[in-house]
Amino acid sequence: MLIKEWILGVGVAFLIFLAMLHVNVVPLLFLAGLGVVLWMMMDRRSAASMGNRETPARHSVSFDEIGGQEHAKKELMEALDFLRYRDRIKNLGIRPLKGILLTGPPGTGKTLMAKAAATYTDSVFLSTSGSEFVEMYVGVGAQRVRDLFRRARQTAKKENKDSAIIFIDEIDVLGGRRGNLSHQEYDQTLNQLLTEMDGMSTTQSPLVLVVAATNRPDILDPALLRPGRFDRQIKVDLPDKEGRLHILKIQTKGKPLAKSVDLEHIARETYGFSGAQLESLVNEAAIIALRQEKEEVTQQMFRDAVDKVLMGEKTGRKPTDDDLERVAVHELGHAIVSELMRPGTVSHITIAPRGNALGFVRQIPETDRYLYTLDHLKQQINVALAGSLAEELHYGNRSTGAQNDFMQASGLARTMVKCGLSRIGIVDEENLPDAVLDTEVRHILSEQDRVTRELLTPYKDEVAAFADLVVQEESIDGRQFRDWLDSVGHNAPTGLKNPVSGVVAMESDVSASF
Repeated sequence: MLIKEWILGVGVAFLIFLAMLHVNVVPLLFLAGLGVVLWMMMDRRSAASMGNRETPARHSVSFDEIGGQEHAKKELMEALDFLRYRDRIKNLGIRPLKGILLTGPPGTGKTLMAKAAATYTDSVFLSTSGSEFVEMYVGVGAQRVRDLFRRARQTAKKENKDSAIIFIDEIDVLGGRRGNLSHQEYDQTLNQLLTEMDGMSTTQSPLVLVVAATNRPDILDPALLRPGRFDRQIKVDLPDKEGRLHILKIQTKGKPLAKSVDLEHIARETYGFSGAQLESLVNEAAIIALRQEKEEVTQQMFRDAVDKVLMGEKTGRKPTDDDLERVAVHELGHAIVSELMRPGTVSHITIAPRGNALGFVRQIPETDRYLYTLDHLKQQINVALAGSLAEELHYGNRSTGAQNDFMQASGLARTMVKCGLSRIGIVDEENLPDAVLDTEVRHILSEQDRVTRELLTPYKDEVAAFADLVVQEESIDGRQFRDWLDSVGHNAPTGLKNPVSGVVAMESDVSASF
């Protein structure tokens, strides 16, 4: 403020001096007034911008409120003990950590874990995003980095705390690899961050710990990842079944659930869901209860909520009766093959249009899988091809609704080839000729098409009658489908016991994917 007043005083004195010399100062007054207005506007914008970015966030979140990430929480808490027990660490001659990088898919709880870290260490918590440091003006990003660390230290001293945590979300925007001449401003901002984290001006009191999150750790600059800057990289992955159950228990706490609600069954159905999706699932189930004017949230509401989170809201499209019957036959083809391969996989079948899909079959995996065998990949291809083959067996032709089925089957076949699980054995993916790859993919799809046809042929006559029931009911649960399948009485082929999981859907048009 003193500098501004000094410049203003000198400027006024200079104008008075020119006026005394009979110099026309009107143009100068106009330019000076315009400069002052622009200066004030930029100053207000900068103050408001930095005020919004650097306002310490409330961090009332604890690690007990974060479910499904027990390993990541334990690893993070061990790293944070360097802040909690600094005297003991100092006696052992251990260097304090400068940064912790949280990596993983979106919605897994990286931001929550950063807030819980501030609570756990009783530190000042400031939150920002990598995109907020990117500006078209040279030097602005680097200045914001300096101001952010300065504000963290000042706030810690003001609140009598000896540590502060700065959380930078989407740090890949700020910390990408340097060397691109068209992004020199990004490089200057990153250079300033590197200096602040481990530079000549870095101070130990108060200690500033940087916690960053990204979905793309592979594109970060190596200088940012070296020890002394981001000393720990913690993987925050999608939760497993037990983790999903823990998250569901946390999210449903205090909500009026019906006695019939089985959270463990819901955890099985939600394979691949992130923590954010599970939170949305519980919220959508409560919204359905509100729409239906019910006092409790039932299992059926949770099932509909899973469909909505996976496929989207029901659309207003009204297919013709012929289209509905074809969709039902298509989905029954998927369901029959899935159930033959592993009894109990089909959760429910529906022909209610959601998103781009006219209908879909949802399947439940027995356990979470991380490795896939050759037999499992073949059986997934069988399930993907079953819908269009059921149409062909019943109508004598196929439709465009199986486009995504074919894309999925082709992708699985390519995976088999590239992983050395095909006839041609182990291959070098980079040097594999496209002609060889396409020939082998066609062979795999042709062979599995034959196998799938043999599985569905015994059910050719019975599918039509049950498809009519599916059209009338719109949605059939897995138990009702299995009762029908048992009543048909065909013997299931042996050797088909590997789990198949996911959602298989029939699309509404040839350009859509599912």
